[in-house]
Amino acid sequence: METRKTKRADLEKKRPVFLQLGLILALSAALAAFEWKTPDIGNIDLPERIVFEPDPGFIQIVREKKELPKPVNTTLIKSVDNIRDDIPALELNIEIDPNAEVEPFLPTVQLADEPTDISDEPFVVVEDMPEFPGGHSALMKYLATNIVYPKQAREAGIKGTVYVTFVIEPDGSVSSVVSLRGVPGGCTEEAERVVKSMPDWEPGKQRGKAVRVRLNLPVKFNLLD
Repeated sequence: METRKTKRADLEKKRPVFLQLGLILALSAALAAFEWKTPDIGNIDLPERIVFEPDPGFIQIVREKKELPKPVNTTLIKSVDNIRDDIPALELNIEIDPNAEVEPFLPTVQLADEPTDISDEPFVVVEDMPEFPGGHSALMKYLATNIVYPKQAREAGIKGTVYVTFVIEPDGSVSSVVSLRGVPGGCTEEAERVVKSMPDWEPGKQRGKAVRVRLNLPVKFNLLD
């Protein structure tokens, strides 16, 4: 049986019309899109970048205030006034001739006014000065015989003068032996040792009374070439 369409359902005849209508609508839409104008909003000024630069006037450099140290009271050490370079000194060598003649020895003294009262403090000048048994020549011979040049100082070539101070007591004994200026290498100790071992002296006297008297003795250590 052959199927037949009704006249209302048969649209093939109207197809060209629909195609034309579609083309017209498409062209109209394209023209409208080209003619469409966007609103002009003008140029937008963007803010410039902000750069922070510190003002040197607002930067304060704070310096710590340092307190100055308070002055310290220092105690001055007074030099010994009774050491003199022009005093004749005993020159000791490795080879010593005990019989050699020496110049007279004068102990270093400090002139002072005569005290009114005799006290226990040692004098430096009295009416009768202490004397070594046998006199000055015997003292020089005693030192030259008993002093031994220290081996350490001899090997190191050390030489110099040791200034020894000591006190002759009223009984003639030797006390208070101290070096005012020493020499290294054992020379200082050797000079003190020999002075301490000296025999009793004839004591010094003031107004006929035995008193304590301080004497200084320079001992020179020297190496012969």
